[in-house]
Amino acid sequence: MAYLLDANVFIAAKNLHYGLDFCPAFWDWLIRENKSGKVFSIEKVGDEIAAIEDELSHWADAVRDGFFLPPAETTLRSFAAVTTWVQGQDYAPAAISTFFQTADYYLVAQAHDGKHTVVTHEVPSKSINKVKIPNVCVGMKIKCMSPYEMLRRERARFVLGKQPTAVAGRRQFGIEL
Repeated sequence: MAYLLDANVFIAAKNLHYGLDFCPAFWDWLIRENKSGKVFSIEKVGDEIAAIEDELSHWADAVRDGFFLPPAETTLRSFAAVTTWVQGQDYAPAAISTFFQTADYYLVAQAHDGKHTVVTHEVPSKSINKVKIPNVCVGMKIKCMSPYEMLRRERARFVLGKQPTAVAGRRQFGIEL
């Protein structure tokens, strides 16, 4: 089982908590976990990131081979299963059409085919106007989680300098008393 990351994981990381300029450890962790066979994304997500044309697209281009997976031939069955599930729900026709044109569709199908876990910032919704990744994952019995849950499960650590040895009070957090 591997993790497949949605585009919003990379984009939010770059824009918010793990900027390439001040938290390179996050990006190094992604590369290390990719090399160990645990963390990937898909080609369509790589294409979405490349279209942004910024520092994130440069990073993605540098790791593209082996990180952003193309669909396998066996994924065709999963595309059909995802299509059937989505069309069997009460989504608006425009929502269904839009979903089938996005990387989200490929992400869910590739996760289904490979029995991978989807990692996304999206949350489930009862709206009929947008097909959300977590809703499809639940319907298709695909494991889905937030990036923070993935980082905790994998015990990711982004530590500055030496770890504090004292665990009492505020010193536990590296704050001098």
